Amino acid sequence: MSEDTAKQNVRDDEIDLLDLFRRIGRTFSRWANSIGKGILISVIFMLRRWIPLGTSVLAGIGLAWVMTKTSDSYYSADLVLRANVQPTDALISHINRLHTFCIEGNKENLAQSLGIKTDQTKNILDIQAFWIIDNGADGIPDYVDYSDKHNVYDTVNIRMKDRFNIRVKIIQPQELTNVKNGLIKFINSESLFQQRNAIRLRQNEEIVSRLKTDIDQLDNLQKYKFFEETKNYSKAGGQMVFLQEQKTQLLYPDIYNLYYRKQNIEQEQDLYRDIVTVLSEFTIPFQRINSGIFYVKTIVPLFFAVTLILLIALAKKKKIREVYNRYQ
Repeated sequence: MSEDTAKQNVRDDEIDLLDLFRRIGRTFSRWANSIGKGILISVIFMLRRWIPLGTSVLAGIGLAWVMTKTSDSYYSADLVLRANVQPTDALISHINRLHTFCIEGNKENLAQSLGIKTDQTKNILDIQAFWIIDNGADGIPDYVDYSDKHNVYDTVNIRMKDRFNIRVKIIQPQELTNVKNGLIKFINSESLFQQRNAIRLRQNEEIVSRLKTDIDQLDNLQKYKFFEETKNYSKAGGQMVFLQEQKTQLLYPDIYNLYYRKQNIEQEQDLYRDIVTVLSEFTIPFQRINSGIFYVKTIVPLFFAVTLILLIALAKKKKIREVYNRYQ
């Protein structure tokens, strides 16, 4: 094989980068032109048919106004509870049984669980518990996972184990106090939670008792070290001779650490004796959820989309008929 032929084969096998970039640029240019042309055609199409499209928007607004005036108002409020027994997911699952009752319309079991009358459950639309997410694992709550889309394998943004959120949707917000009392009663009535809480309190009492003993023993040891073993000496020939000089061992830091731990446990015993503790009460809501904007955001886009599809179908009815006849 000659040298010229070898060079020609190498040139044929090589990729011309300039030509490749030129082709990519032409491809992007065609895409941009197609997208721009499609947007222009769509805008002109809607401008020519602005009367039916505008009418659909006005009709959607009118229907939203009618539904706002005729439908019952309902509100939502949030309650934050501290979970004094673990695991927290067991508490959330237990409360979400009420959510199942609300979805199924099981008013009798809902009333029995909350300890209220069956007529009062007509005001309760939903009760659901959610995790509270801590971004950065700094111990500060950041947001509530209402959508339940948090990644459980995320080790940076974690679910808080010591608290959770309960959202209640209700027609008459004045009944929120009764709902809160019913929720606390429903949680405290679970026998398994009662046993876990009793074990927790008993164990804390045992730890406090042991800490008191350890503090007393360290205090006595501190005194013994300071007064008895500070220096060993004997007299010889009228002079004081030090046989051993032992460095005094101060135990105050250890004693204070035990004191702090005992105080924390005693504080928990006094403040968090129940299965759960209310950290944030229900606030009486003033803005209804199903307001006019709520219906407008749903109805108006639906009316507009349906009207636009019908207009496109009317404009392309010949092609649609041809396609239908072809595959009939």
